Amino acid sequence: MGNKSKALFIVSTCFILLFSGCKSSVLPHTTPDQPSVEIISPTIAEPTVLASATPQISEDVDGWWGDIVFYEIFVRSFKDSNGDGIGDFNGIIEQLDYLNDGDPYTNDDLGIGGIWLMPINPSPSYHGYDVTDYYAVNPDYGTMDDFKKLLEEADKRGIQVIMDLVLNHTSSQHPWFKSAKDPNSEHHDWYVWADENPRQTGPWGQNPWHRANNGLYYYGIFWSEMPDLNYYNPKVSETMMDVSRFWLEEVGVDGFRVDAARYLFSEGFAQQDTPETIAWFQDWRPFIKNINAETFTVGEVWADLQIIAKYGENKGLDSLFMFDLAEDIKNSIYSPTPSRIIKSYLDIDEYFSDQPFSTFLSNHDQQRVMSFYKGDIQKAKLAAFVYLTGPGTPFIYYGEEIGMTGNKPDEMIRTPMQWSTDAQAGFTSSVPWEPVNPGWQELNVRSLEGDPESLLNTYKELISMRNDYSAFRSGQYIPLTSSCRTLYPILRIGDDEILLLLANLGKQDLENCTIALEESLLSGNYQLEVIYGESSLNEIYFENDGSLSDFQLGYIFKAFDAVIFRLNHQD
Repeated sequence: MGNKSKALFIVSTCFILLFSGCKSSVLPHTTPDQPSVEIISPTIAEPTVLASATPQISEDVDGWWGDIVFYEIFVRSFKDSNGDGIGDFNGIIEQLDYLNDGDPYTNDDLGIGGIWLMPINPSPSYHGYDVTDYYAVNPDYGTMDDFKKLLEEADKRGIQVIMDLVLNHTSSQHPWFKSAKDPNSEHHDWYVWADENPRQTGPWGQNPWHRANNGLYYYGIFWSEMPDLNYYNPKVSETMMDVSRFWLEEVGVDGFRVDAARYLFSEGFAQQDTPETIAWFQDWRPFIKNINAETFTVGEVWADLQIIAKYGENKGLDSLFMFDLAEDIKNSIYSPTPSRIIKSYLDIDEYFSDQPFSTFLSNHDQQRVMSFYKGDIQKAKLAAFVYLTGPGTPFIYYGEEIGMTGNKPDEMIRTPMQWSTDAQAGFTSSVPWEPVNPGWQELNVRSLEGDPESLLNTYKELISMRNDYSAFRSGQYIPLTSSCRTLYPILRIGDDEILLLLANLGKQDLENCTIALEESLLSGNYQLEVIYGESSLNEIYFENDGSLSDFQLGYIFKAFDAVIFRLNHQD
């Protein structure tokens, strides 16, 4: 059989040319002005199911990750502890009490239960997504002992730590790739090579083929300095399984955020979401769960819902990020359209009714929320309200809670954290690797902590409520209808809690609003206890069939107001 690597274009070519010499190499699709290209990697066997002998273990499908809020940290930009202008592990340790001080009786921390660290491996790039050593930490960030100390200190505070795992590609400076340039090297088949430029475009129209200094072309879907690994070579999978084992077993991380999960295997023109890619994660799961049954994996699959869902089916990745939901929330608050948010959550439920998923507003690849809203703090508060009270495991990108700004290019959305009014926003005692954002004198943790109306304190209150009320974390999401177009009315119903959320997403006051529900499991009279915001409403009545017919809210709903009630049944 021919070499099944990412360099293949059309498998059927072999069958067409079967009686005309197609043997150990498969010819790609060609056009009259594109010469045939011979793939020169040696024949490689079908992907090996490495975890087939691993015993299946009992695991909690929901897991601990369904009960916490995560915080995404770019180590380089979080806190510098040694004055070199670069954030580091010890800097994070210094600020752990800001995230969670470990004392459930205090309310001055964020209440974070998990940290996602962007790449911490050695890398020639500032961002770290081109790894040069999978078994080490970036010396800019400290030593392995420093990292283990961070894990230890986080554990004392009840904080789980997951790390970015870059499976799809390495750095062009990785010893594997340097060795692979020699066709006789044991690492040659760890990458994908062609002797002529295949002139095949990538998934978003880019050129994924790059010429090496040996005259050959290699496949790198993201960038010439990030050559893709060849997962049709079993040794690549074996090694990445061992990398996973190392970080879980020998170092002690709690899981992985999987970067670029869509691209491990390519088949012909299918360069993403191939059956082999999805199957790899189904094989990976029992391998890592056998090391630690509570390992958490969350995948970056930036695609449509029906595609994303495939990565969690049949016990694949534990959770997947909801990219469309993030855009729907932000846009529906920018131009008030509660129905769009509701539809987005219901669409997710269609594909993820029995699968966990993860939510966010922005991440390290996207415009910051406050820049999206052009500095409108009320809209930023509403966006936080919607996703921190909604289903899924929320992730907060560092600095969003204080309203940090940032637009592309990427460096501008990964700037140093703004801690105080001290020089360089308290990030470093020297010159930071990247300048601190303008406006840091006002938008910093120290200044906002003392303002009860600040965005920071809104985040703290919402996270605290989410931690206290299980209905936010695992309850049903039941939309109501309203006579007021910009009102967002939602019931969250858990096993022993009923919560009613009302938010005016518009800048106009709302008056004489009604809410309605066709049916539910509720019936009778309920006292309304305000647990967030302010309201004079004190009771609500459901018919015996659980319906609610044009219930009058009976007060003026101010612009951007949000309120949450706990419903207590009256006998």
